[in-house]
Amino acid sequence: MNKHGSNGYDKLPNERTHLLDHDSPSVASGVNEDPRIFEPPDKKKARWRSIRIMYLTMFLSSVTFTITMASLWPYLELVDRKASADFFGWIVAGYSLGQLVASPLFGFWSNRFNTTRWPLLLSIGINIVANIMYAYIESFPDTRQYYLLLARALVGFGAGNVAVVRSYVAGATTNEERTGVMANVSIFQSVGFILGPAFQAALVPLGYPGPVSELEFHLDLYTAPAFLSAVAGFINILLLVTLFKETRVTELTTLSIQGGDSESMNINTENKPDYFAVICSIMIFFVVLFIFTIFETIGSPLTMDMYGWSKKKATLYQGIILVGAGCEAIVVSLLLKRIAKRFSERILLIFGFIVCLCGYFIFLPWGHELPVRAVATLNPSFNVTTSLGLNSVTPEYILKNISTGDDTRFLSYDWTVVNSTSTQVPMVTNVTTTVEPEGCPEYYDWCSYTPVVYFQQYLAGVACIGVGYPISQIMSYTLYSKILGPMPQAVWMGWLTAAGSAARAVGPIFVTQIYDGYGPRVTFSACCGVLVLALIGMGIVYKRLVPLQTSITVLASPIQNGHRPPSA
Repeated sequence: MNKHGSNGYDKLPNERTHLLDHDSPSVASGVNEDPRIFEPPDKKKARWRSIRIMYLTMFLSSVTFTITMASLWPYLELVDRKASADFFGWIVAGYSLGQLVASPLFGFWSNRFNTTRWPLLLSIGINIVANIMYAYIESFPDTRQYYLLLARALVGFGAGNVAVVRSYVAGATTNEERTGVMANVSIFQSVGFILGPAFQAALVPLGYPGPVSELEFHLDLYTAPAFLSAVAGFINILLLVTLFKETRVTELTTLSIQGGDSESMNINTENKPDYFAVICSIMIFFVVLFIFTIFETIGSPLTMDMYGWSKKKATLYQGIILVGAGCEAIVVSLLLKRIAKRFSERILLIFGFIVCLCGYFIFLPWGHELPVRAVATLNPSFNVTTSLGLNSVTPEYILKNISTGDDTRFLSYDWTVVNSTSTQVPMVTNVTTTVEPEGCPEYYDWCSYTPVVYFQQYLAGVACIGVGYPISQIMSYTLYSKILGPMPQAVWMGWLTAAGSAARAVGPIFVTQIYDGYGPRVTFSACCGVLVLALIGMGIVYKRLVPLQTSITVLASPIQNGHRPPSA
């Protein structure tokens, strides 16, 4: 008992304590769960309304990332006829690089000035400007491809607010609430990733050049998604200005009890986080995003090479598969809130990694059947008579030779034309038709000895990753927030988001280099190796992946005639 006559208590977790314990007070989070104490209803309503606005912000950030992905390559070809695949890679990476730079900056701003609203308003404002710039690329006179790169980088820079969102959610929830709320954040993020391409598909009927095609304004299937993102950003800003109220659990220091007394809560945060555990958690999150980015990147090339799918078929089927995996991830995230009541976050994190490992192990080719080899079929739309100007005869034509063009993924056909009287017409130069071979290309040496990844095998691996990834993602940043404790987390959340952005930038480069050179067997073996190393590392640091140990002192004093007596 202290000098105010209050009861002080200090309950600290040990290595055997579950990080999420719903049957006992969660003192480790810095919040006393004494049943006598309740949060005033108006403050609780405002706190949860603000958390739901954060859900919307996360959803819109995900939609902005994916809504233009399906049309990004055609749009680049439209604004720059000479665009290369290498430059397209930079445009795709521009988003992640922008987010990588912005996340720590917005996090530092939020911590330094103890604000969430203003970093979010600025970041969403940048996102709106970037989307409008994206929609007006066709109006620029020249170097439009570089403006497109800048627009995507600025969209990613605006998406750096994800760190601020996660930081606010961590600070506005109790220990018991946090895992469920973090799961909801992940659900809204996943729904955004799924619905982004769906919104793009719904806008395809606008066509090109679309209903409006003027120098001052273009509205077509490529620009409409960007305008839609800008409108959604304006709505988000309106909600932040009118309904969002910053509330943190540590600020709820005055609480009422039924007896008419008043208690104040004092949280002792003198203990510093275990920064080694913090850095390990960042590395774990990097691996989670790295592994998932590889899965996203490899899908279309793998199915085209293994099953002889065309670009159109691979885009359609792979999109359906990803939507299915996304729906699976949403269901897992919902169930995870219940499962987390029974198991430690550390156990669930390791379980998620093991399931992902099973998925990549299933991807490994084991059989003896080789994949479909690339066969370039004749282009039925190529009319030799019209193309060579031989309108007076009905020619027959034969294939003279096949040569590789500038892009080794395509074959160019040179034709020798024979008329109906079997008199050979001289070879006309520069008359070619180019088609894309379907199947495992000849220039991949591994096609001749690497077995096929069967379609059923591929679907089973996708199903495993659809379970393991959401568990690993949610548990990694939930655990990360608890290791940091009740301290302001925006800067550290910024570094966590930056690590995820770095993984998204490095992952595609890593997988394309290994896949192109060595094929799926080496690629998936490398992924399995990364996951095994991560599991070994988590086993080594397991005992240090615990919440920051804090204590709570509840100071109580009776109220006399409506006034609190002076302190001693």
